Amino acid sequence: MTESALLHGNDLPPVLIVEDEPKLGQLLIDYLQAAGYHTHLITQGQEVISWVKQHSPSLILLDLMLPGVDGITLCREIRAFSAIPVVMVTAKTEEIDRLSGLEIGADDYICKPYSPREVVARVKTILRRCYLPARELPSMAPGLQLDESQFQVRYNNSSLNLTAAEFRLLKTLSAHPGQVLTRESLLDNLYDDYRVVTDRTVDSHIKNLRRKLETLAPEKAFIRSVYGLGYRWEE
Repeated sequence: MTESALLHGNDLPPVLIVEDEPKLGQLLIDYLQAAGYHTHLITQGQEVISWVKQHSPSLILLDLMLPGVDGITLCREIRAFSAIPVVMVTAKTEEIDRLSGLEIGADDYICKPYSPREVVARVKTILRRCYLPARELPSMAPGLQLDESQFQVRYNNSSLNLTAAEFRLLKTLSAHPGQVLTRESLLDNLYDDYRVVTDRTVDSHIKNLRRKLETLAPEKAFIRSVYGLGYRWEE
């Protein structure tokens, strides 16, 4: 798939919009379809999981406050079976709400009120990372390989899928074995845009990444915390 085709949504599964406010849902549909993306709208939380399992959308715009089942619960359930990119959309702007979304596997977070053009730009950025073909890059760690086309890490005979943020952190850390990377430097490689995020955002992603890496190699500690500085990748 070419980048031009990707950025216009050609040949991609639909973007799933989970939003209980009809006007907001229709606004997102209009802007995403104008950008060339197929869309599907769900207004009830309890309908999401079965639809995702059946249709495998390319990305999910997931409202936090929903009737039936809330967005945090849905994101956690989705992450139990899929690495589909999830963007949380909410009117809650407190840091603890942002972190709760990141800690259960959300790839991004957009706060209301938002610009629909910003939402489209975020969607394009995340889909570019997920779907553009990329070469497989060997990690500096023996036996560990990163597949950028699938956001997947393999170690010996096992593999697991990562979120976009987790994969970018892993790629950055493993490219500098033994070197302490500050949270600020990791943030610089985490997002392509210039959003305002805190150091705790990195900590949340590192926590999730460590937990997943432990399933590949329980006996190894790939990422070490360096108190007051940041993180180091162990060779």
